[in-house]
Amino acid sequence: MCVFCDIISGATKAEVVLDDETVMAFLDTRPLFPGHTLLVPKEHHETLADLPPNLIEPLFGAARLLSQAVPEAMGAVGTFVAMNNKVSQSVPHLHVHVAPRTPKDGLKGFFWPRTKYADDAHLAATGETIRRAVENHR
Repeated sequence: MCVFCDIISGATKAEVVLDDETVMAFLDTRPLFPGHTLLVPKEHHETLADLPPNLIEPLFGAARLLSQAVPEAMGAVGTFVAMNNKVSQSVPHLHVHVAPRTPKDGLKGFFWPRTKYADDAHLAATGETIRRAVENHR
């Protein structure tokens, strides 16, 4: 069993801030800022790609709700909402981070290396490949 499943079952204590039939949200024990909340589906699914379609709305509806509630509760201006899938995912149970944000709070954005397509044909071929993959998963 994973640590998030243990929290969901009640075997491990957590500061729960939202709990319904399909999702649970609790405070991160190592927050970016106080109020940093983790939202999980109660069913164990490792990544977003593994999440069944019937759980998408409950999960993201709850993320939307938390994106409103967390800054209000913490006196913040907004939120940082993020999800890792495998890479940088410290717990292999799908979870959405909702962290309160204020201007100049010290959180530096992501610094991703940028690249370029070789040419327009490479750009078009890449787009087509992704569109086919999307259709295959519908």
